[in-house]
Amino acid sequence: MSGYSENPPDILVVDDTPANLRLLAGMLKDKGYRVRPVLDGRSALDAARRAAPTLILLDINMPELSGYEVCAALKADPLLRAIPVIFISANSDISDKVRAFAAGGVDYVTKPFHFEEVHARVEAHLRIQRLQLALDEHNSRLQEQVAAQVKEISDAQIAAILALAKLGECRDEDTGRHVVRVQRFCRALAQRLDADGVFGDLIDTAFIADLYHGSALHDVGKVAIPDSVLLKPGKLTAAELEVMKRHTVIGAEALAAVLDVYPTNTFLRMGAEIARHHHERWDGSGYPAGLAGEEIPLSARIVSLADQYDALRNRRPYKPPFSAARTFAIITGGDERSRPEHLDPRILTAFTAIAPELDAIFDNGADPTDGA
Repeated sequence: MSGYSENPPDILVVDDTPANLRLLAGMLKDKGYRVRPVLDGRSALDAARRAAPTLILLDINMPELSGYEVCAALKADPLLRAIPVIFISANSDISDKVRAFAAGGVDYVTKPFHFEEVHARVEAHLRIQRLQLALDEHNSRLQEQVAAQVKEISDAQIAAILALAKLGECRDEDTGRHVVRVQRFCRALAQRLDADGVFGDLIDTAFIADLYHGSALHDVGKVAIPDSVLLKPGKLTAAELEVMKRHTVIGAEALAAVLDVYPTNTFLRMGAEIARHHHERWDGSGYPAGLAGEEIPLSARIVSLADQYDALRNRRPYKPPFSAARTFAIITGGDERSRPEHLDPRILTAFTAIAPELDAIFDNGADPTDGA
């Protein structure tokens, strides 16, 4: 006996000669296997599809479907292709054996057979199968562990970089949760643009995730701007304005240095382009490079509108907070301060469609001292 007291291997035996089938099935049962004998290829496929066996012993010369055809059908089925198939046949030519292996068989026994040989080969392939299953399970656990470790490292990178973004924000007591709100505005705008399909394949789940994380870095360069400029309550002089504009280049260069260490980090790469170009304008009147239209990265165009919306709604050293209605009017062209030509018109259309959603995002994370 093979010692299979519980959950014995299920062996499907296929042979169109009843005497051979009874003999082989009886011997295998004596060894402790569960055996399902069938007389033809069609019945073999039906039996395997009803309940996948652990291993199949398959004759070749059978009516209607040959063993080669049965094996090929098994290997074409994703649910059955991993089942080991051992051919048992009176065909002894090398060409028959080659064809059997080409069809997907793992072994070949020539009739008349010695049962101890059959038993030894069955046990060998069952052992290989068990080892393969154990290896697959080990690899699966290993992949899960690696994925968890990669996520942990990625989360740590994101946390460290977002902490840097917050460092610049905390110097300005009026910006509050500006970084978080801009992230949420950007995600909402990108999801709407994705739903509308206006940018084709440029926006997908990965783009939206990178935009969400990368947008938090848009003002990271402000950490290098002097308080006398960053926090000045009045209008900046021309010289001070040039100093302020430097935050785009400073932030992009700082992130580029980090990117040299983590060159495959996609959200960091997007964060660098956002930091550099989120003050570019659709009509070419922005900075630092004076890019226009499609020259401006899509991520920076989205952040540009989100940043403008939050700046208008929030208190700044140089202005009071504006209401949702006035902010909408300024962005879309219904106010003397309006500059809609600064914005990508497709993103402006998306903003118009989801303005109430952005209002809700702001209201849920706004400074309670802000006015309406």
